[in-house]
Amino acid sequence: MAVTQEEVLNALRTVQDPDLKRDLVSLGFIKQLRIEGGRVAFAIELTTPACPVRDLMKDQARVAVAAIPDVLQVDITMTSQVRSSMAAQPSGGLVPTVKNIIPIASGKGGVGKSTVSANLALALSRTGARVGLMDADVYGPTIPTLLGITAAPEVDAQNRITPVESHGLKVISMGFFMKPEEAVVWRGPMLHKTVQQFLGGVLWGELDYLLVDLPPGTGDVQLSLCQSIPVTGAVIVSTPQDVALNVAQKAIAMFKKLNAPILGVIENMSHYVCPHCGTTDEIFGTGGAQRTAERMDLPFLGAIPLATPVRVASDDGIPIVISQPDSPAAQAFVQAAERLAAQVSIRAMQGELQPHVNVSF
Repeated sequence: MAVTQEEVLNALRTVQDPDLKRDLVSLGFIKQLRIEGGRVAFAIELTTPACPVRDLMKDQARVAVAAIPDVLQVDITMTSQVRSSMAAQPSGGLVPTVKNIIPIASGKGGVGKSTVSANLALALSRTGARVGLMDADVYGPTIPTLLGITAAPEVDAQNRITPVESHGLKVISMGFFMKPEEAVVWRGPMLHKTVQQFLGGVLWGELDYLLVDLPPGTGDVQLSLCQSIPVTGAVIVSTPQDVALNVAQKAIAMFKKLNAPILGVIENMSHYVCPHCGTTDEIFGTGGAQRTAERMDLPFLGAIPLATPVRVASDDGIPIVISQPDSPAAQAFVQAAERLAAQVSIRAMQGELQPHVNVSF
């Protein structure tokens, strides 16, 4: 008896995306379904290449279809198409080719926000996503050092900037345009102009994610970014200690006032593991950011350890995700990036799956 398309789709309706809480068929993830005798082939198109459960869903789909009588072979191709939850930008908008803009913020300085930004961007890029990193920390740009970039970007006759490419990322930073010993002493209007230039004056090309490393606090750069372009949502970075958490909550409040969603909270320097004896020391406490996220009903994206290899890799310009991808610290960044990508997908799909009601008079 011939296998039918309806049998295959009914089998696949038993497989759910654990983040979106819907089956693969109703989500529209099943593509290119072909049936040739006892051979069934199809693609599962996920919403991000960084999906942490892609292998699980592939295995579940294979088992479900293989259970159909007369199915002899199941071939599954995994693909992805990153969605955007941002309001549609007009063709003349600042960054019409960027699907998701994600500010990385903190209340206080010194919590490792730039290190987190660089490693998150690299972790997303290593999955196959198209990723850009905008260093908007104008007063203290560190992204060039973290990524080992010494080349300057090209500027064409129309004053458009070609971002520098490093480790698969497209990167722009104020650090490219100043000497290491120079200081930026600007008021609000100049900061606003720089944000506008880094968004609309840079030839970003097609990007799935543009991560924006913000300066600490709740100042002009944050306001300019959120008022210039719709953002997908912000990530808040904090250490576990109360001093940092109290100020991180102010950053969360600022984004809420600007109607910018919070995609999640990351706890950096969560604990220290001695490389000699393996003893764990909670130098800044531990779990504070997770408890804050739970209390404020925000996703907790992960805890990053305080580790000497992270510092060494950052100073060397080859972040830990690249230099030691199998290390515990690198894996913590990868897991945080996967959870971040999942939150972006959830927001995007919630918009697509909302019922549309047409009212006529």
